Amino acid sequence: MSWAEERRANKLVDAQIQREQAAAAAQVRIAERAALAQQRREDQAAAAEQARIEREQRAARRKAAWRALGAWCGANVVELLIYPIALLSFVLAAPAMAAYGHDVYRSALGVLLPGITELGMWAFAVAVLVARRRHPGRPVGWLQVGVWTFAGFAFASNLLHGLTSAWESGVVMGLVSVSGVVAHQLTLAAPPRSRAERQTARIERAAARKIGRVRKAAVRQAVAEIDADGSARLVYAPGRYVLARRGRLETAVVPGLPVAESADWDRELADLLATTAAGARPGVDRDPTPRDSIEGGAVATLDQAGDLHESRPNRPVIDRKPGRSLDQLRAELDAAIEAGQVDPTSAESIRKTLKIGAARARQLRDDYKRGEAR
Repeated sequence: MSWAEERRANKLVDAQIQREQAAAAAQVRIAERAALAQQRREDQAAAAEQARIEREQRAARRKAAWRALGAWCGANVVELLIYPIALLSFVLAAPAMAAYGHDVYRSALGVLLPGITELGMWAFAVAVLVARRRHPGRPVGWLQVGVWTFAGFAFASNLLHGLTSAWESGVVMGLVSVSGVVAHQLTLAAPPRSRAERQTARIERAAARKIGRVRKAAVRQAVAEIDADGSARLVYAPGRYVLARRGRLETAVVPGLPVAESADWDRELADLLATTAAGARPGVDRDPTPRDSIEGGAVATLDQAGDLHESRPNRPVIDRKPGRSLDQLRAELDAAIEAGQVDPTSAESIRKTLKIGAARARQLRDDYKRGEAR
C-alpha cells in the first residue's frame, strides 16, 4: 500500500471515530435532557401535591374555625343579644354626658364626665360577673351596691340633662343610660335559676346561719385554759347540742343514732367526782379519803377496794349524755348477766359492757347490790 492510500485509510478511520463520538455525545445529551425533563415533571407533581395538601389544610382550618365560631355563638346566645344593647346604650349616653359635662364644668375636662356616669357602673357590673364566674361562692353584695349606686347616678345625671329641654327627653335619656347595665345584670351577672336551685340556696344559707349561731354559742360557753406562761386557749366539750333559749347550747339526743362511747375520761371523772360530792351526806357519809381519788397525779380506777362496798343510797346521778333510760339500762344489764358477759358487782365491767358513763355504771352496780336490778 502506498503512502497516499494509507493516509486516506487513516482519514476514513478518524472520520468514523469522530462520527461515533458525536453520536455518543448526542445520546448523552438526549439522556440528560430526558432526565432533566423527568425531574422537572416530578418537581411539578410534588409542588402540585403540596399545594393540594395546603389547600385541604386551609379548608379544614376554615371549617374548624367556623365550627368553633358556631359553637361559641350557640353557647353565648345571651351575650350576643345583651352586649349589643349595652353598646348602644353606651354610644347614646356617653356623647350626651360628654356635652353635658362640658356645659356644667365650663371646661374641656368636662367631657370626662361619662367616665364616672357610664364607665363607673359598667366597671362594677363587669366585676360582679367576673367574681361570680371565678369564685362561685364568693359574696358580691358590695359590688352590686356599687353597680346600682353608679347606675342611679348615671340615671339622675342623664335625667337632669334631658330636663333642660323637656321632661320626656330627660326620662328617655335616663332610661337609655341604664338600660344596658340593667339588662346585663338581669341576664349575665345574675342568671335565672330553677326553683330547685333557689330552694337549695335558701337551705344552704339557713344552714350557714345556724352553724354561725351554734359556733357563737360554743365560744360563749367555752372554758378558758391558761398555761403556766400565761397563754390562754378555749376548751370545748364535743358532743351533740341544740340551741336553747338565749342562745345557749343544750345536750341533745338524736333518735335513731347510737350513743357513742365517751373517750373523754377527764369529763367522765368530773361527772364521777360531782356525783360523789352531791351524794355525800353531812356528818354521815363524809370520808376524808374518797373512793375514786386522784393521788400523786394518777387517776384511781373505778374498781378499787372501796368500789366493792355499797355506795350511798338515793344519790343523784349526773349523766350529761343521756341516751337510754335507767329502766332500759337495767334490762340490758339483766340480759348481760344471764349471758355471763358482765360482772354486776364491778362498775368498770358494767361501764365497758353497756358502754355508758361512770356515774350510771356505779348507779346500776348499787341497784344490783340492793336487789333492784334482779
